[in-house]
Amino acid sequence: MRLGLGLPVSGTWATPSILRHVATRADELGFDSLWAFQRLLHPVGQEYGSAYHAVHDPLTALGYAAALTSRIRLGVAVVMAPYYAPIVLAKALTTIDVLSEGRLDVGIGLGWSAEEFEAVGMPMAGRGARAEEFVACLKAVWGPDPVEFHGSLYSVPPCDVDPKPVQVPHPPLLMGGSAEAALRRIGRIADGWISSSRTDLSTIGSSIDVVRAAAAEAGRDPHAQRFVVRGVVRLTVAPTLGEARIALQGDADQIRGDLDALEAAGVTEVFLDLNWDDAVTGAEDPGAALENAERVLTELAPR
Repeated sequence: MRLGLGLPVSGTWATPSILRHVATRADELGFDSLWAFQRLLHPVGQEYGSAYHAVHDPLTALGYAAALTSRIRLGVAVVMAPYYAPIVLAKALTTIDVLSEGRLDVGIGLGWSAEEFEAVGMPMAGRGARAEEFVACLKAVWGPDPVEFHGSLYSVPPCDVDPKPVQVPHPPLLMGGSAEAALRRIGRIADGWISSSRTDLSTIGSSIDVVRAAAAEAGRDPHAQRFVVRGVVRLTVAPTLGEARIALQGDADQIRGDLDALEAAGVTEVFLDLNWDDAVTGAEDPGAALENAERVLTELAPR
């Protein structure tokens, strides 16, 4: 199982110096991947948590990380398809794949914030059908020239679209979602699933089974699917005791045990994401957040 890290893109710790430190240290220490996520806004009068209050654009952050690193893969978990025209997103993703020399993993989401849909001028209705056509259009844009695509929602006239991604036929396309319909869609059209921060990791095996079954029904190899977990990690000095302990929260030995259990359940990659720790994203002293990140980097580095 691969082990990655959440890139500092949210809250007070998402400074240029901390992003540089985390990206380069993760690359040096042998982590497999760095991941960013997307949030456009935070509605007034609502509270989503400190992770959502101030979030950098994920694609820009990944481009920055590409310039700082040489080996580690770069992923977005996830970018919301309805906020883009497919060809616009394809161009941005291709640029990252080229600049990173083929290190990009793409996570596509359907979106869930009504305020964000309003801000980008898109309806929330029909998100599932939109996602299917969006992915088909992305694949067409990344395919051989001349490109042409005509659907009910998106259309690309006959044209050449260059450059193409370094990875052939395109960067791995993963998708988010938790409902059974979303998981089955992933099995049919995507290369794998990315779980959300709210996923119950104790029952994740059942969701993996749904994706694999849908892939097999679609005539695809179910064992080629990737299963990536956003790990909301909180590393403590002493063990966390009690039956109510949450996976990936405790001392280093406990967290390693949780990682072993996730691998046994079929997970192919976990990225440890401190962006969901209020003590990190809401820290008054970014230096203290960096100390926390350095502990995670060194104590949980891949063996």
